[in-house]
Amino acid sequence: MKIYSMIGSFVVIIALILYSIGFAKEQRKKLITSRVLFFYTLGVFFDISATTLMILGSSKGFTFHGFIGYSSLLGMSIDTFLLWRQNRKNGPLLKVSKRLDIYSRVAYIWWVAAFITGGLLVALRHV
Repeated sequence: MKIYSMIGSFVVIIALILYSIGFAKEQRKKLITSRVLFFYTLGVFFDISATTLMILGSSKGFTFHGFIGYSSLLGMSIDTFLLWRQNRKNGPLLKVSKRLDIYSRVAYIWWVAAFITGGLLVALRHV
């Protein structure tokens, strides 16, 4: 495994931790606090960094693994944008809208599924 891919794998684990903390806080309180936004925003930053590193470390072009990863990154980026927008529009003390709550769940589940699938695809490629 190339060094960029190895570092990218480590960085994507950090993104998973950050997304998970933000998601858990938002789901538990149903509020978009500054802490939720902090963890989501950092998660997106680390996810973009990990994706960039994995692209640099890959010798293949566009793959199924890449499609899954890009689509899940897009989903979480949109979710983060929508959370920021609702926070700025309504303030942190107004509950998350039902539609945004459902979107956040779908985006997070898709991202975790992509994380697991990506790891499995890479592992199966080396078997």
